[in-house]
Amino acid sequence: MKQLIKEWMQHPEYQKELETLDDESKLKERFVSNLPFGTGGMRGLLGAGTNRINTHTIRLVAEGLARQIETQGEIAKMRGVVIAYDTRHYSQHFAYETAGVLAAHGIQSYVFKESCPTPELSFAVRYLAAYAGVVITASHNPKQYNGFKVYGEDGAQLTPQFADEIVAHMNKVNSVFEIPNLSRSQLQTSELCVELLEKLDDAYLQALMRLKLKDDVNHELAIVYTPLHGSGLVPTMRGLQSYGFSNVHLVKEQATPDGEFPTVTYPNPEEADAFHLAMTLGKKVGAQLLLATDPDADRLGVAVLDNGAYKLLTGNQLGALLLHYMLSVKQVPHNAAMIKTIVTSEFGTAVAEKFGVTTINTLTGFKYIAEKIAEWEQTKAYTFLFGYEESYGYLAADFVRDKDAVQIALLTAEMAAYYDLRGQTLTDVLKSLYEELGYYKEALISLTFDGMEGQQKIADIMTKFRKKTPIEFAGIPVVKTEDYLTQSVNGLPKADVVKFLLADESWICVRPSGTEPKCKVYIGVKKESEAQSEQAIEQLKQAVKKLLEEVEAFH
Repeated sequence: MKQLIKEWMQHPEYQKELETLDDESKLKERFVSNLPFGTGGMRGLLGAGTNRINTHTIRLVAEGLARQIETQGEIAKMRGVVIAYDTRHYSQHFAYETAGVLAAHGIQSYVFKESCPTPELSFAVRYLAAYAGVVITASHNPKQYNGFKVYGEDGAQLTPQFADEIVAHMNKVNSVFEIPNLSRSQLQTSELCVELLEKLDDAYLQALMRLKLKDDVNHELAIVYTPLHGSGLVPTMRGLQSYGFSNVHLVKEQATPDGEFPTVTYPNPEEADAFHLAMTLGKKVGAQLLLATDPDADRLGVAVLDNGAYKLLTGNQLGALLLHYMLSVKQVPHNAAMIKTIVTSEFGTAVAEKFGVTTINTLTGFKYIAEKIAEWEQTKAYTFLFGYEESYGYLAADFVRDKDAVQIALLTAEMAAYYDLRGQTLTDVLKSLYEELGYYKEALISLTFDGMEGQQKIADIMTKFRKKTPIEFAGIPVVKTEDYLTQSVNGLPKADVVKFLLADESWICVRPSGTEPKCKVYIGVKKESEAQSEQAIEQLKQAVKKLLEEVEAFH
């Protein structure tokens, strides 16, 4: 490690930053390992060191991808890689660094001229018949983060085999400072790098227009939209306009692309704070619907006017509403199926059952939903209808193979305008579904543990739930325990997840986050009234917290 640190400290790009680290443990933490690269790509803090996102760790993973493409022959090199990026610090720089490494290997690349939503990158890979895609993003993480995600030729996130091959090639690189690359000025005169913008934007918009289900809606519905300083601005506003919505108001303070995300604490549409300016504007213009996309526009947050105040819909609620709307107004194939993750509410399952539609569960991560879509294309076992996860990720049409906030912003606006013309709000529809199907409610306990000690703490929590398996929560017996690491559960791949099914149809699921230093506990209940569901969820939260408090003693 000493030699590694010395090598990095001698590099002019990182010397000054590393010299300011007066604590030896902080310095070692920068080099304790390489940032892990897997099927979700690579994500981490910006900064100097092998355990950070910087020019040379980006070059390293680009080199791994380039070498993998070379093994596939000249056709793969010619098909090339589409490269997109969000509005974060250094995102565009990292995109061209990636193109520079690929070009040094004679591999074609297509780079977006401006920031671009992750779902549009997925679309572009398929549209251009490229071999792979890359998007530089850290999704909804804080401003200090960035990342590198790779997509396969189907426009979906990497398969485990593809990811393993990239890592194997990365491990063969002797020094990140010796990776060949072309500079941006060299790329501009090279035929190996083509810049994209209008052509793909137009094609993506045309595909979005095919999503429209109904024209008999209130196109004058007042809508507020915010891109939260991210990449969703152009396609979302163009889409809403093309759908015929004439009363759309943009949160101008959040319209400018800015990696500092200066108007929010955390650029995540799951957070109420992210809607503060949208709510202020909404009250001013009388908006009934507020829409917010995250920095790379793959997640959508929604707030609706309810008794004079704005109410944020959860991912579970919006997913169930969208599914119900689609099933109510469109012609549904006889073998239609909805896909959700194992930590997503059973509310959507109940909606699907109402219409005779099958529900398929996958592990957490949209790549698993995309895998099912690809599988059904081959087997014809089901026709994909809708896919979603509780963390604000949804997909309504499979011309994209990842969650798509732009698709869902347009579909949500249409849905709200459809019901508005019929004298109903989205909360009215939600309440009627609860009355009919049961009051479903969910909660999430998210625990953050930074650094190497944090990783051990998360491992301790998972061990706790496995070795001392609870037999009850809040007095409710556990009727079944599903350990996805040691058991084969519904044919799903092995994963570090434990799920407890309780006697009253409640459930609790524990898993480490795949993209953040967090351990997450998901809780779901179903009761006959809203008051009963709120009481039940609170009792289970307290029971889980009590168990988590015992982890320290267990350690």
